[in-house]
Amino acid sequence: MEPGNETPISEFILLGLSNEPELQPLIFGLFLSMYLITVFGNLLIILAVSSHSHLHTPMYFFLSNLSFIDICFISTTIPKMLKNIRTQNKVITYEGCIIQMHFFILFATLDVFLLTVMAYDRFVAICHPLQYTVIMKPRVCGLLVLLSWIMSALNSLIQSIMVLRLPFCTDLEIPHFFCEVNQVVQLACSDTFLNDMLMYFATGVYGGITLAGILYSYSKIVSSILGISSARGKYKAFSTCASHLSVVSLFYCTVLGVYLSSAATHSSQSSAVASVMYTVVTPMLNPFIYSLRNKDIKRALKRITGTAAI
Repeated sequence: MEPGNETPISEFILLGLSNEPELQPLIFGLFLSMYLITVFGNLLIILAVSSHSHLHTPMYFFLSNLSFIDICFISTTIPKMLKNIRTQNKVITYEGCIIQMHFFILFATLDVFLLTVMAYDRFVAICHPLQYTVIMKPRVCGLLVLLSWIMSALNSLIQSIMVLRLPFCTDLEIPHFFCEVNQVVQLACSDTFLNDMLMYFATGVYGGITLAGILYSYSKIVSSILGISSARGKYKAFSTCASHLSVVSLFYCTVLGVYLSSAATHSSQSSAVASVMYTVVTPMLNPFIYSLRNKDIKRALKRITGTAAI
């Protein structure tokens, strides 16, 4: 874009998922339901882990942190979207957009780091079971989570600062239901080369390192499981990481699907619809995956809810 049309701005317009008036009540009801299910389901996981001493282990410590992050992750986008639909006002302030973008990047990056830490935890548990309690001490677990927060905060802070330096033109419509960093940068009037390079670098470094860590952990896990002689032993070892593997696959496949679909269609609206999968659907399904495939969580939830079955 040429810098001739830049002007001080105070707000952006979030176009949302659809401009059809008759679809707005359906979208509102659907996303409100998914938001409530996500918050309630993840709160149950946190409550189950915190209230039962037999779940005070590294695996469930990381799981409760993942549930907390998922609640924060979905809460950065959906409440504002629901408010906009309810009030029929698509405006978000400039400050609000930057804040939303900052926290979205923070919690998205945290999700990736925590999934990597959980993969490492399963690697130690299966490949080095005799040293597990020595390696995964509470202090080490706390430091791993703290390091994840620091690295994620650094990424989101740098990305936000780089957007703050950009001047914007008069076209302030964002074809998305939240302030996604790439969509915001595209509205700038000045050269965005540094912003684009930073986004690609952060994606390559953060995404590449964490994915490599997960793949390495599971390659070692698979080798260890194949080395177990009994079928029962193999099943027991695999069952301890099946839920995490399902969540990792769901998260990375949906993120990859978003970028492939946007690259194929070159449509911002299609990208917005596809991004619902990893911003809303994945955090909503995580509690179900862990509760349905984990006997300890199921027993804890039964005691909390007072039900005979889940």
